[in-house]
Amino acid sequence: MSRIALDSNILIYNHSLTCKSKMLIVIEFFNKNPVVSSQVISEYLNVMRKKFKMEKNELIQLCSSWLEKCIVQPVIVSTVKLAQNLIGKYDFQLFDGIVVAAALEADCDILYSEDMQDGQVIENTLKIVNPFAGDR
Repeated sequence: MSRIALDSNILIYNHSLTCKSKMLIVIEFFNKNPVVSSQVISEYLNVMRKKFKMEKNELIQLCSSWLEKCIVQPVIVSTVKLAQNLIGKYDFQLFDGIVVAAALEADCDILYSEDMQDGQVIENTLKIVNPFAGDR
């Protein structure tokens, strides 16, 4: 079974009332104990606070509830160094490089992201997949 990682843009759809099909896909990912990096958690909290205008306590409680179904991958010095190499090699944006590095350190086979290049394989190990590519 593949180990999967989720990008913050995927997690946001967990709360979408306008994209029900995307929400259902994300809910299904939680049955697979996905990996989320501490970077992804921070991005998620920031976007949810700004986009949905949620109160801090409500947002933290919501985040805690779905995090119980995830494996949290910390961003540590080795993650940042790996991200630096990946940014140089693949020309990732800064935060994307950290998300990819964390997924590699967690031994993930798939990183689900809507913002990165669908189908790109990183270091012959990690495939970036847009789970919504068929919805367009």
